[in-house]
This record gives sequence, C-alpha cells and structure tokens, in this order.
Amino acid sequence: MFSPVESRRLYRQVADQIRLMISRGELAVGQRLPAERDLAEQLSVSRPTVREALIVLEVEGLVNIRMGSGIYVVRQHAATATGNEREPVEGPFELLQARAIIECAIAEEAAGCAGPEGIALLDEALTRMSGGVNDASTVLAADRAFHTGIAAIVGNATLIRVTGEMFDMRMTPYFAKLASHFEGPGTWRSAVDEHRVIRDAIAAGDGAGAKAAMRAHLTLSQKRFSESFGEEFSGEEARGRKKAPAKGTDKI
Repeated sequence: MFSPVESRRLYRQVADQIRLMISRGELAVGQRLPAERDLAEQLSVSRPTVREALIVLEVEGLVNIRMGSGIYVVRQHAATATGNEREPVEGPFELLQARAIIECAIAEEAAGCAGPEGIALLDEALTRMSGGVNDASTVLAADRAFHTGIAAIVGNATLIRVTGEMFDMRMTPYFAKLASHFEGPGTWRSAVDEHRVIRDAIAAGDGAGAKAAMRAHLTLSQKRFSESFGEEFSGEEARGRKKAPAKGTDKI
C-alpha cells in the first residue's frame, strides 16, 4: 500500500515510467500509445492516475492528445521541462478531496451567519459566472470569488486565505491543460446551477443543505475531471458500442 506521500506523487511516478519508455524507444515518435485501460493494467495503477500522468507529459510536449484519434508520442518542444515543472504536486483528485473536506464545513458554518451583504456578494459572483461561461478567465475569476465569498461570510481571514490558495493551485499549466480537455460552456453552466443550490441553502440558513450542496458540487467536479479521455479521444468507446452483442444476447 502506498503511503500518503507516495500516493500524492503516484501520477508523477507513472509519468516518469512512460517518459522512460519513450526515451528507450519502446514508444517511438509518431506512435500511438496503448489505450488508457491497457496502460493502467500494465503499470498496475488506476485509470485516473494514468490520465493525470498523460496530462503531465502533454504539458511537457512529449505526447499529444488528439480528439477522435488517440494519444501519440511527439517530439518534445524546444522549451524543455524545468525541474520546477517536474516537482511532485497534488493532482486534481486529491485537491478536490481536500476542498470537499474544508469547504463543506465552511459552507455549513456560513449558513448559520449569512446576512444580506454576504448573499449579495455570492449573487454578484453568480451573475458574472453566468455571463462568462464562454470565457475561461472570466468564469474562473467569478468561481473563485464565489468560493472565497462563502468563507468571507464566516469572517475568518485564515479560511478566506486557505480557500483562495486551494483554488489557485489549479492555476498552473498542468491544470490548464487538463481543464482544456474537460471544461467548456456546458460544464460551466452545470457548475453555475450547482453554485445556485449552495447559495440558496446558505441564504435559507440551512447548514446541512449547504454542506450537502457543496459536497455534491465538488463531487460532480471530480466526476467531470474523471471522464475517460483514453477511450473517448481514440474512438474506442464508439467502436466498442458497435461491437457490443445485441440486446438480450450478452451474458454479463
């Protein structure tokens, strides 16, 4: 079993393994990588871990994820990855788990002390989010304002800072690349709806409801990041459906 530190760094370890396969020529330039599930089985890790590792390699310019085609080895860009970029950092799933633990408690607390001014700040952030779903920078800024706004209702400077810092951990080339594959106007509209449920529970003074709504939002956020691009990008999922046995003939 991996220790907490080893688990935190596991996707970086997997990236190192795939990087070594490329440097040894086991995966040649122009070659398509095995399917995500096959890599997961080969390296004895979960598919989300492989997913995170492949994003690291795409940021470094070693692989290119092509919608509808697959994931291919490419020549590394002229700018070589620096040591700082290669430093082990928390992955998106671990970060979302931490946010769920902390921000659910903050939302519950906020529901017990929210006043008109605090709710007005949340409404302003929601308005900006709704109007900015087609612009990533606008919607991200409004999203941050919403979450830190909930902490501001509690009135604890440490909670405001921690909430902002956790949100800002996603503002890296790695997270930007991951988001480019899974975020868009549709996912942001869903997020706006989820934020409204949180806002309404806080405004109603419903601590349990606010906590549950925040957990639901961050759980759905993790699900959006967890969508398999290994199959979707290569078209394997569609091919699998075509090959599936007719209804009533499968033995599963």
